[in-house]
Amino acid sequence: MQSVAPRGRPCDKLSRHRRQRSRHRRQRRPCDKLSRHRTLVRVRTLSLRVNGDDVEVAAPDHWTLLEVLRYRLGLTGSKQGCDKGDCGACTVLVDGKPWLACITLAANAEKRAITTIEGLMPAHLRAGGTGPDPVQAAFDKCGALQCGFCQPGMMLSARALLDKNPCPTRPEIRDALAGNLCRCTGYTQIFEAVELAIAESLGVAPAPRSWEAQRMKPEEAQARAREAAARLRAEREKRGA
Repeated sequence: MQSVAPRGRPCDKLSRHRRQRSRHRRQRRPCDKLSRHRTLVRVRTLSLRVNGDDVEVAAPDHWTLLEVLRYRLGLTGSKQGCDKGDCGACTVLVDGKPWLACITLAANAEKRAITTIEGLMPAHLRAGGTGPDPVQAAFDKCGALQCGFCQPGMMLSARALLDKNPCPTRPEIRDALAGNLCRCTGYTQIFEAVELAIAESLGVAPAPRSWEAQRMKPEEAQARAREAAARLRAEREKRGA
């Protein structure tokens, strides 16, 4: 039969250390850590005109236009991507021009007309149109985008281009959309969507889209593309005269 050694008392030194640590926890204020890092944030009231409506919203001084649109006004169509003005997902129209909302202080957009993707169709309806904006309809018909993250900024950049130049060339379209990045597509269908919107607005038969051309005989597809290009060229010359 083995003898079992009696349990000894815990080490006095260790017990004393635990008691001291427990007493320190009780004495320490739970908010000390937070109070050391707490800073005062100055908030201001912003008077903005968003999608045709005048709104007043309170937000910190340092907030960007994108933060105010998304987290104060709930307009989440403008996407938060790179946060440094590289991807173009945050693009909105300010006085009809594309602005990068993620690097624009909200205060700098006061007394200006702001249009987000949510306001594109209502603006088209107010102008006497029906249904979605022609750019939105063309992007849908062409299957121009896949995941949709870059879609709002891409459409707004295209709308700004067509408002300024109703009949741009392919290089001009590429240049206007250069600040909007898309990781899903090869951009071909995006350019075709803008060209479709142009052709429909001018009443010109559009060139066959890439997947349509694949179902045609090469000679037929090339002939239709040349015909559409000639009509658009004539339209540009007429407008430039």
